[in-house]
Amino acid sequence: MRSIRNNAVVFLVLLLLLLVGGVVLLSMVNRMMDRSLNPLSEANDQLQTQVNALLNPTPTIIPDPVTIIHDVQSLARLETIQYSVEKVITAEVGQGSFEFLFGDRLLFVAHGRVIAGVDLAKISDQDLWLQGETLYVKLPSAEVFVAELDNDKSYVFDRQTGLLAQQNVNLETQARQVAESEILKAALNDGILAQAQINAENYLMRLFRQLGYPSVIFVQPNATPQP
Repeated sequence: MRSIRNNAVVFLVLLLLLLVGGVVLLSMVNRMMDRSLNPLSEANDQLQTQVNALLNPTPTIIPDPVTIIHDVQSLARLETIQYSVEKVITAEVGQGSFEFLFGDRLLFVAHGRVIAGVDLAKISDQDLWLQGETLYVKLPSAEVFVAELDNDKSYVFDRQTGLLAQQNVNLETQARQVAESEILKAALNDGILAQAQINAENYLMRLFRQLGYPSVIFVQPNATPQP
């Protein structure tokens, strides 16, 4: 009986040793396979990177080192008023009985600004004269300096294209052009130039008084200077 038990113990010990050895051997084999596969995996990744670079190349932007400045002007513009205007523009083609087939229509919401004021560079020595203690000033007429769309705020609100039609690629561009002119027209109709002239006179009135002229009179642009 003892010999049988001893043999059983020896068998169990041998079995455990075999199992442990098998696990160690399997781990070693796995490590060797990983080492052998890693270079292949890295090579495959590098190949994919090169293929992607060929199929989707990154553009290279190279500015010309030569810059040509055509004109330089000194500005003395006194900006006295700014309008922020919103306008809805409808642009459409192919409308009529078959617009559901061939029509193209969009609604464009335009946001823009109009800036007006007086160009002080147009004032000459003859446009300012003194009579007693009164300073007479002949300002140039107010004008619009800027009338432009705000592209960050302007957008196409809605677009409807017929079943058999293709979107007109120029439709939005044409809507933007009309919107810019309509924004300027709206500001002019609201009297932006008259208000710009008044604001310029009020600003310069305070300036001349601070310079020591207690009485200042603004005359019309077409007035004749007095001796």
